[in-house]
Amino acid sequence: MEYEIVVGLEVHAELNTKSKIYCECHNAFGLEVNTQCCPICMGMPGTLPTLNEQVVEKAIKMGHALHCDINRICKQDRKNYFYPDLPKAYQISQFDVPLCEHGYVEVMVEGKVKKFGVTRIHIEEDAGKLLHGGESFEGSLVDFNRCGVPLIEIVSEPDFRSSADAKAYLEALRSILLYLDISDGKMQEGSIRCDVNVSVRPKGSDTFGTRVEMKNVNTFSGAVRAIDYEAARQIEVLENGGTIEQETRRWDDAKGVNILLRSKEDAHDYRYFPEPDLPTIVVPQEKVDELKASITELPNLKVIRYVKEWGISQTDAETIIDNMEKSEWLEAMMKTGNCTAKAAANWILGDISKYMNETGKSLAETKLTPEKMAELISYIEKGKISNAAAKQVFEILLTEDRNPMDVVKEKGLIQISDEGALEKVVADVLANNEKSVADYKNGKTNALGYLTGQCMKATKGQGNPQKLKELLLAALEA
Repeated sequence: MEYEIVVGLEVHAELNTKSKIYCECHNAFGLEVNTQCCPICMGMPGTLPTLNEQVVEKAIKMGHALHCDINRICKQDRKNYFYPDLPKAYQISQFDVPLCEHGYVEVMVEGKVKKFGVTRIHIEEDAGKLLHGGESFEGSLVDFNRCGVPLIEIVSEPDFRSSADAKAYLEALRSILLYLDISDGKMQEGSIRCDVNVSVRPKGSDTFGTRVEMKNVNTFSGAVRAIDYEAARQIEVLENGGTIEQETRRWDDAKGVNILLRSKEDAHDYRYFPEPDLPTIVVPQEKVDELKASITELPNLKVIRYVKEWGISQTDAETIIDNMEKSEWLEAMMKTGNCTAKAAANWILGDISKYMNETGKSLAETKLTPEKMAELISYIEKGKISNAAAKQVFEILLTEDRNPMDVVKEKGLIQISDEGALEKVVADVLANNEKSVADYKNGKTNALGYLTGQCMKATKGQGNPQKLKELLLAALEA
């Protein structure tokens, strides 16, 4: 039997507020264990939480980005469960009235635009972190620094039919979070984590199978491996006459397997009830509208536009938008109308990225501007200078505030494209290299490269290499 994979994702993103969600403790990663916690985030009796206003604003911005309806009036709820890293034995979250719901996101997957539904976005607090023993200590200890770190949970519809769909969606969410500046997106620090729900069903069926949830998925490539593994596991069970149990499993990415944790809980298992220590959240319509107006074009839509309107490959477009400065430079270069998008993208992904990687500097720290870069590229496309010459000029413009053409003239880099002048050069080179001519005619095609090099040498590197090659071929054939 052929099966279809059905996947839904629950993405938890830490918000980059200065303080935690319900107290004034510092919200930062990597600080000394248990130095950023207080009676409120430790859940001491008699303490009262106070909601951080910026958490609500950042969540609403994400809601707008994902085309959600914003519930201006909503509440917070207690989600009750016991675990050592949750000192209160409950988590403040949102249950039946989330801040944002009924949204969607458009993502390009393998060259096609797909639309994935978003069920809801709600705010909640993070739990602490368990530290398991090793060389330094035995047993397990708890770091409460992460307690109360603000999270948004983005719950998707079960719209993904492959691990590639899920990966593209996750990458789009991360880029949107970064563009909106509401999360640092550092997966290695746990800023983005996801739970993966997987089920399988016979192809053509419209009934969902029993889903299995996987925890501990903290990389996008890990999500791909986890989905493919779990789908294969479920298909094997079904093919052997078994049934799929609703359960929670832990993904072990190092071993490439998942391990049973517990039978899956339903909502009633958490005994949700309205949080009595926090008032109803009421957001003025003016604030909702103001947050929506602050959002510029989002990266997932940029990718679609770059591919469809500018003819840039999806891979190149995604690489460029992954760095906001590079994307802004491409936009600015295209506004000049001086160069093609593909040429601009090639320079951004090539020499510009190489410079940024090697120096650790941003483009704002150089003397170069998008306008000068576009002008320089236009010289190549119009045949005024060679690509090699442009690289020389590029190196100078990074550190000197100069006009590109002035540098070209000063360095004597103007390319000779006049056919009459180049034909004379070709004739002289052929006359002085009879052996190479004979080699070419005897089938040694690499002789053409040597002859082209001699022509470039004769023009002191200023000859148009493409035209020289064309003229050489014509002369050799004649």
